[in-house]
Amino acid sequence: MLPDFFADATRLSWSAFGSTSPNPPVGAVIEDASGNVVGRGATEPAGGRHAEIVALAEAGERARGGRAIVTLEPCNHIGRTGPCSEALITAGIARVDYLFADPFEPASGGADALRAAGIEVHGPYLPHPDQLASWAPVQAVEAWLRGVKNKRPYVILKMAATLDGRVAAADRTSQWITGDAARQHAHTRRAQVDAIVVGTGTVLSDDPKLTARNATGDTLPPASQPLRVVVGETPIPETATLWTQPGETVVMPTRDVREVLRHLHDREVVTVLVEGGPTLAAAFLDAGMVDEINFYGAPALLGAGLNAVHGHGMGLGGTIAHIQRFTPREVHRLGNDIGWILTAKPSHTT
Repeated sequence: MLPDFFADATRLSWSAFGSTSPNPPVGAVIEDASGNVVGRGATEPAGGRHAEIVALAEAGERARGGRAIVTLEPCNHIGRTGPCSEALITAGIARVDYLFADPFEPASGGADALRAAGIEVHGPYLPHPDQLASWAPVQAVEAWLRGVKNKRPYVILKMAATLDGRVAAADRTSQWITGDAARQHAHTRRAQVDAIVVGTGTVLSDDPKLTARNATGDTLPPASQPLRVVVGETPIPETATLWTQPGETVVMPTRDVREVLRHLHDREVVTVLVEGGPTLAAAFLDAGMVDEINFYGAPALLGAGLNAVHGHGMGLGGTIAHIQRFTPREVHRLGNDIGWILTAKPSHTT
């Protein structure tokens, strides 16, 4: 079980979720020598202060002889900011508890530096593997942790379909299969990622804006918009709506999703939301590059039309022995629709 004293730091980590890329969303709490909370902090946007620095600034001299509770091992390098391990040492912290070891090699080693300075260090605290899928602290920093491990962005595949698995009618119309609540949930997800990826077919058939909006439906400012990435070899007309939207649009004339992810990784993109269409979804699944699925199901039937996934090599339409299964993590009632968040990688077992 996770010690109770991590609850506040975990909440702070969630408060920074979706706004810190390429840094991880970290939460930090500083207690004084008597165990009273005297400082709290969450990671600021890139170039800003790390969580420990924010919390230490609030605590001031009250941090001396106290404890730091952090969701990620304090960094030990000079990047856009100074090393957090050094700041904790300078502040006179006597004990540090941290949840996860830092897997990013240039920044790792903070725990060793703290111990070398005579600080009592406890961590990492890890749950039983069976608890990982539903463990809130994992979910807050999961994309960053997996990105470091896999050396590519964390990929979320979004699908909205009818009960019979259709994402569009036979005439390719698809607006709208789901209701307002489901679409707003999807917009919230857009605002939390670094890039949205669609195929050229989606742009040509739907002419989407691919923008992130707030709870009232207002388009977020350019600095808060995810990068729009269009994948495919078919030219996109200059009259396409996405060219006039706030934020940046990139066209990649390729069908190689690994090449797309390499390019985005080089741009320090941590999270990618793949929104369409069926062929692009199949390409990412075929390549084993899907980490999470956001599935929005509508209580409706079309009977004919485009399937949610269309492609080869995934075992779909083949034998039941090759079925791809995913682990449900969250289920939401969204108006009349249902939203599922499922984690990968899938198991190929019945």
